Amino acid sequence: MYTFSSKLKTFSIILMVLGLLGIGYGFLSAPKDIQEVEKILAAEAHGEHGAAHAESAETSHKEAGHHEAAEASHEEHKGGEHAKVGAADEHTEHLNHVLHQLQNKPWSALYVACIFFLLLSMGVLAFYAIQQVAQAGWSPVLFRVMQGITAYLPAGSIIFFIILVLCGLHFNHIFVWLGEGVTDPKSPNYDEIIAGKSGYLNFPFWIVRAAIFLAGWNLYRYFSRKNCLAQDEANDDLNYKKNFKLSAGFLVFFIVSESIMAWDWIMSFDPHWFSTLFAWYVFASFFVSGITTIALVTLYLKSKGYLEYVNTSHIHDLAKFMFGISVFWTYLWFSQFMLIWYANIPEEVTYFVTRIQLYNLPFFGAVVMNFVFPLLILINTDFKRLSWVVVMAGIVILLGHYVDFFNMIMPGTVGDKWFIGVPEIASILFFLGLFIFVVFTALTKSPLLAKRNPFIEESKHFHY
Repeated sequence: MYTFSSKLKTFSIILMVLGLLGIGYGFLSAPKDIQEVEKILAAEAHGEHGAAHAESAETSHKEAGHHEAAEASHEEHKGGEHAKVGAADEHTEHLNHVLHQLQNKPWSALYVACIFFLLLSMGVLAFYAIQQVAQAGWSPVLFRVMQGITAYLPAGSIIFFIILVLCGLHFNHIFVWLGEGVTDPKSPNYDEIIAGKSGYLNFPFWIVRAAIFLAGWNLYRYFSRKNCLAQDEANDDLNYKKNFKLSAGFLVFFIVSESIMAWDWIMSFDPHWFSTLFAWYVFASFFVSGITTIALVTLYLKSKGYLEYVNTSHIHDLAKFMFGISVFWTYLWFSQFMLIWYANIPEEVTYFVTRIQLYNLPFFGAVVMNFVFPLLILINTDFKRLSWVVVMAGIVILLGHYVDFFNMIMPGTVGDKWFIGVPEIASILFFLGLFIFVVFTALTKSPLLAKRNPFIEESKHFHY
């Protein structure tokens, strides 16, 4: 049985405390009104333009704000009526727009970290289900590691669902389509495109879908683990067969729910834009993150003297998946980007123009971290068997896919007001601490070997 070391437990608690303090600071330091925003913009203008006149600085900010509003399609957009608004009203409108962006920053940072760790555990759950249905002979010695990682799913789901509810109650403005009046033709905030999607993008239907998806994923996690533990004490393979059927059904549900989830929770930040590849792209991102986490947790446990039957061939196979899914993610990234760039349709390219102009470093940096680095490091067969190489590649992959989620979410919520500062780092620290605490606590609850799995002997003696 695994014992959760006091040092690691203390470390996870420290991460959570630091994270909560930083998250609190992020919310408290966000501007409360447009007067504070004016001071911030004036300070920025002074820093950027030196001796430039305040009046010209304000004008440039207004022009930049209108450009952002057009591209990010924020709720302050007023269509053809915008040109008729007086100069004073224009300035006030821009200040409100920037106010919402700056107030969105701590919420967006919290959202990115929350959904990243939630979907990371979902990637592990999907990988586990695939192993069950494929009746894989190499992986059963890793099943308890996978079950430990997916133990984070209930806690992550509850926190994420609460954030979604708070979005619907207008505690923030991160989802443009939840803004007041965007579907009302009489409102100055009316948005014809969002109104056309209101049959699908409306809060009651949206939150019900979220509840169904989260409940379905957690129910599979609960019953699959229950059957796996029962199989340890059984004299037949009945529980294993139950898990096989349950996993097959779950994968069908997962394919559908994952696609809709990607539209609902990520793509709807840019409701004027859509991509038919997007759900696959999101899946590849969190799937490789999940597999990478399995490898890192396995290597940690192995270094502490646990998982005696896990050998370099198991690590080699995990590293092959890390390499292969990284290439798959890149294929989807390139396919989505290249087709939209080549067609050059204005309403489609806006998505990438915003990211290339405002998020140039994280946008292309994600490609280096998620493709170039894993390709160069993990393409060598021998390197896939070296623990330190797999750990190094794994850390870069996880950071790279956090940046990928950052790129998908932040442009639609904060525009050019992004910065990886205290709220972003603190959110990562909190959810990382919670993840470590929950996962390693779960690993102490049952033996680390699924001893009665029909393929366990094959897995023990697996050599590649």
